[in-house]
Amino acid sequence: MNRLVLVNKSNRIDEEFLKDISLVEVLDVNNQTILVEEETYEAYLNLKEYLNHMNIIISISSGYRSLEHQQRVYDNFVERYGVEYAKSVVAPVGCSEHHTGLAIDIDICVDGKFLTSNIDLMQHEDIYLEIHKHLHKFGFILRYMKGKEKITGYPYEPWHLRYVGNLANDIYLSNLTLEEYLEKNFTN
Repeated sequence: MNRLVLVNKSNRIDEEFLKDISLVEVLDVNNQTILVEEETYEAYLNLKEYLNHMNIIISISSGYRSLEHQQRVYDNFVERYGVEYAKSVVAPVGCSEHHTGLAIDIDICVDGKFLTSNIDLMQHEDIYLEIHKHLHKFGFILRYMKGKEKITGYPYEPWHLRYVGNLANDIYLSNLTLEEYLEKNFTN
């Protein structure tokens, strides 16, 4: 499996990629069954254990999304907030990193309660900033970085992690988005 696959508004998921994903069933923050790519989930468990020792408690709130699931997410945002806002924050069907199984969203626990709304989560950015310092040790990168919105096409999302495996440290140290890193290192 290509862990460096680029999926964004300009790069739709290749249907062939979907055939090679090895997914496992896990429970999300709401005890609902979701799917996550197998190696990504193992790395997440190691990250979670590491953060527990720092008294930072996390849980997965989103993992793999089928094309149909992504359509429901998009339609829900359109219904609640309108088309323009939905286009700015929700990937079109086929253009979501969640289709790869390599992307997870994580919620944090504050005062014994998991925060699940983006507004609540953003009020505790300091916790996410601490988490971000350690992601690369477990093969993850922060996918939608602050100040890189024009490059990624999405607003800063401190909870959206992407598993890239062994190259996570290089990407982290470069302070580049996945788009920038791939362009710099893998184009002629």
